[in-house]
Amino acid sequence: MKIARLPLARLTTIGVGGEAEVWTVETLADLKAATQAPYRVLGNGSNLLVSDAGVPERVIRLAGEFAWWNPNLSGWIGAGALLPSLLQASARLGLSGLEGLYGIPAQVGGAVKMNAGTRFGEMADALELVELYHDGRLEQYRPEELGFSYRHSELPQGSVVTRVKLRLTPAGVEAVRAKIALVDAARKGQPKKKSAGCAFKNPPGEAAGRLIDAHGLKGLTVGRAMISHEHGNFLVNLGGATAAEMYTLIRKVQALLPLEVEWEIWGEIAPLAEVSR
Repeated sequence: MKIARLPLARLTTIGVGGEAEVWTVETLADLKAATQAPYRVLGNGSNLLVSDAGVPERVIRLAGEFAWWNPNLSGWIGAGALLPSLLQASARLGLSGLEGLYGIPAQVGGAVKMNAGTRFGEMADALELVELYHDGRLEQYRPEELGFSYRHSELPQGSVVTRVKLRLTPAGVEAVRAKIALVDAARKGQPKKKSAGCAFKNPPGEAAGRLIDAHGLKGLTVGRAMISHEHGNFLVNLGGATAAEMYTLIRKVQALLPLEVEWEIWGEIAPLAEVSR
């Protein structure tokens, strides 16, 4: 186990966030020790906006046995495993079930917690079993017991996803690669600058990005934070953006559109008092 005080900006895909005490745990004994005080669990740092002041809780990262997985994708897969690596393996093996998650830069545990996905599929679709560490013990759950819905789950409060078993079906290498290519083609308009992924949930029957574009908000900036020109549902870091700037941009969008934030927000963030378009 490693313990260090680190700026969370280094550990988030958007490159924003103050300091916290980071516990990198590799065994169940490590996890038990790390959860003896208030904590948060950090996956790959996507879909997350952290306060400029950081957070007072311990931040737990899963490594070691919690990141292990069999290259043939059988058996248990650690919650610290990266989805892109699993997608590569599934394409090589011709196993179908993960294609709709292509391009999501998440760890398995984070993808389970938020039921990550695209219009082509979501994490819950690919799950057979989920193992959680909760109240000092490990328990296994079927997906239907965890209240999955659009970008949402109902995991027990304070639980930590430790491992999963996937529900994959043989489909052939060409079929799996063809579906991945379809999902990849739909992502071509996404920005390359630092972001945390889609900032807002899509309203029923609508696309948040289209609504933002229709209101002429692409390119709107607050400091070094900007609504992407490529895709209206991406807020990007132009370099050196703060959480306050990002949050102010969120609030400016919400002042015009009734959109629910998709990102998880850690810590207290207040919008800037005065901003200009």
